[in-house]
Amino acid sequence: MTAPALPGWTHTYSGKVRDLYVPDTTQAAGAAVAEAHGDVVLVVASDRVSAYDHVLNPGIPGKGVVLTQLSLWWFSQLEDLVPNHVVSAVAPDVPEAVLGRAMVCRRLEMFAVECVARGYLTGSGLAEYRAGGSVTGISLPDGLVDGSRLPEPIFTPATKAELGEHDENVSIDVVADVLGRERAEQLRDLTLAVYARAEGVARERGVILADTKLEFGLDPVTGAVTLGDEVLTPDSSRFWPADSWEPGRAQESFDKQYVRDWLTSSASGWDRDGDDEPPLLPEDVVERTRDRYLEAYERLTGTALSL
Repeated sequence: MTAPALPGWTHTYSGKVRDLYVPDTTQAAGAAVAEAHGDVVLVVASDRVSAYDHVLNPGIPGKGVVLTQLSLWWFSQLEDLVPNHVVSAVAPDVPEAVLGRAMVCRRLEMFAVECVARGYLTGSGLAEYRAGGSVTGISLPDGLVDGSRLPEPIFTPATKAELGEHDENVSIDVVADVLGRERAEQLRDLTLAVYARAEGVARERGVILADTKLEFGLDPVTGAVTLGDEVLTPDSSRFWPADSWEPGRAQESFDKQYVRDWLTSSASGWDRDGDDEPPLLPEDVVERTRDRYLEAYERLTGTALSL
């Protein structure tokens, strides 16, 4: 998981998928960026893929380009709802391998919460519902099944986990204890507004947005709550083809669910609850996952992405 060296930038952090850099002001390129934009970071989306709190090998070729370009497209669709952290989609003097997968972004003071909106019941929300009829303290009607559309979208935040640890779904009351009630409700309202806009856009293109995870922070200059990280990508969202949606079963998807399904199948031979690292992804799983990411981009934006 070694981040590439980039002229004009100093690597500071690597997550499951993204590498972060700050301007190296001892070099001309870094000094120029800092002078032009102030306190910024370079966010580079790698081709790494994670599932069940593990970074898997090999990665998915071109995945980082899809994530970056789709995020940029969605940021432009949402800019009248909430400001975002993107300063420039072009980073000066970076190697060709980074082109298309990097964004120069304002450094935000991030809120320590994953802001999740669910319009459909699946994943960890489904497991919680089956255990007690609710999700993060929000009671839901009886009789819902995997893939059911909820009566209305719900805000189900989660704590942020370190690499190798689990996110934990929590109630809005827990968020309010940390951030204050007014801020917690502001994040809820923004999350649901973004989901409503994106769900409508996706539906027009024959795609169901089942759920999505957002991250917000404060812009230290303006003080505004600002949308950061990635947004509405196959890594942070569940996208399903609308024409094959059928509640009561696992849905076809345009995301890394294909990887998750293979890992938990007998074909992988991996025990999710054991101590062993996941096996290498087979070539056909890598290829089919790549195809799904590209199809998500093309269906949503209406344009093909050349990798």
